[in-house]
Amino acid sequence: MKVGTLGAGEVAQALAIHLLKAGHEVLLSNSRGPSSMKQLLSKLGKGARAVTMDEAAKAPIVVLAVPWPNVEEVLRHLPDWDGRILIDATNHFLLPSHELADLQGRVSSEIVSELAPSAKVVKALNTLYASNLARDPKVGEGRRVIFVSGDDGGAKDEVSGLLKGLGLQLSILGRCAKAGAHSRSETALPA
Repeated sequence: MKVGTLGAGEVAQALAIHLLKAGHEVLLSNSRGPSSMKQLLSKLGKGARAVTMDEAAKAPIVVLAVPWPNVEEVLRHLPDWDGRILIDATNHFLLPSHELADLQGRVSSEIVSELAPSAKVVKALNTLYASNLARDPKVGEGRRVIFVSGDDGGAKDEVSGLLKGLGLQLSILGRCAKAGAHSRSETALPA
């Protein structure tokens, strides 16, 4: 499968390691353009390509992995999603303070959905530190846990299948607005 990333930082790189190992193609993008990722591509190896954000957003599954203050800027400039899946891996932290942004009673994925109105938004990959996500999914007798929520059942199932195929343990939650889980976790459940 082809997976695009909006952002090529620690979360995108950690996920790319697992996707590439499982034989998927990864289209990495960032705000500085494809030429800024030569060193990253040589580190990741075969199956990884540097592309523009517009190109990455055309993949069947796209991971939004940018700092919260950049979300609106990134999403506003992309073409229509036409029902493609957008995995929201963001947390609404303001850097460098790590204070939570005031979302006025909403959850972050509601805002992401408004900014990408024709995307099928699935919230996932936001509860592990990137350094833990990059590690082997096995933890002792268990596996690293990824929480998944989404309003579109088919999209949630597709993302769940992709992540489970990487060896991660999943905890499937309900709709994005109901789940509202934004805390970091290092949980491992039995395999």
